[in-house]
Amino acid sequence: MKFTAAATLAFAASASAFAPAPNANVQSTELNMKLKDAGKAALAGAVAFGLAAAPAQALTKSQINELSYLQVKGTGLANRCAEVVGEDTITPKSGQKLVDMCIEPKAWAVEEEIGKAGKTEKKFVNSKVMTRQTYTLEGIEGNLENSGSITFTEKEGIDYAATTIQLPGGERVPFLFTVKDLVAKGNGNAFKPGFQMGGEFNTPSYRTGLFLDPKGRGGTTGYDMAVALPGLQSGEEGDDELFGENNKTFDVTTGRIEMEVNKVNKDESEIGGVFVATQLSDTDMGSKVPKKVLTKGIFYAKVE
Repeated sequence: MKFTAAATLAFAASASAFAPAPNANVQSTELNMKLKDAGKAALAGAVAFGLAAAPAQALTKSQINELSYLQVKGTGLANRCAEVVGEDTITPKSGQKLVDMCIEPKAWAVEEEIGKAGKTEKKFVNSKVMTRQTYTLEGIEGNLENSGSITFTEKEGIDYAATTIQLPGGERVPFLFTVKDLVAKGNGNAFKPGFQMGGEFNTPSYRTGLFLDPKGRGGTTGYDMAVALPGLQSGEEGDDELFGENNKTFDVTTGRIEMEVNKVNKDESEIGGVFVATQLSDTDMGSKVPKKVLTKGIFYAKVE
């Protein structure tokens, strides 16, 4: 209950930092978001309300490595990030890497229009995850540059996870949780408690071009119209109503993540902390207006 209340207050505090979004052009392959201030405000809320606290029975990386497959199977540990113990300082050099990065979501919210007293305003509504325990990103790695301030550039790893969350009213919102092509710039030259870094990443389409909808239409294969409705899709204006459904697009949108380090173990070269990420949800290949999704959780990484 304490965590739920804290998360609710943190989401409420962070929602005011988001400006109302203009009408999204779902046909464009570049749907940009101005999320920098929002991410920082939400990150501050996460830290203030103790999101950084380690969960019960949290395990360090060395403890996890000692477990066998059968000891991990069915426990949910494979979806958990390791805990870091210590408050040391690590000053990386240019050319080093962050490896074994793990990003584990803990809470989700979706921006919705809320009506009250004849007025509507956009607020983030707490949501629950419907995906089984496969939504954590793992094995991410990338290069570090340090010329007075640290810059992390993501290169590879299990850096995306198809995730679905559900609003209180029952509506389900699918999105591709990811940090692909992340370039995160820090506010200092050393990893230590309080160090922050953040940047933008690319969010590929939730579905690929080979996906076929229930009427057999797809981006690179399948029918180019609903075969059962040819009369509604002929002429100059006949296709307007079904244009988005018939003309599939691979939308690549932009998201943003803010991270704050709160634990550093110099002996093991490990860092850990909290994150807040904001991105757009699935557009159903161009036929739906995406929603803004706010994700908060913890992360782990190792300096190599």
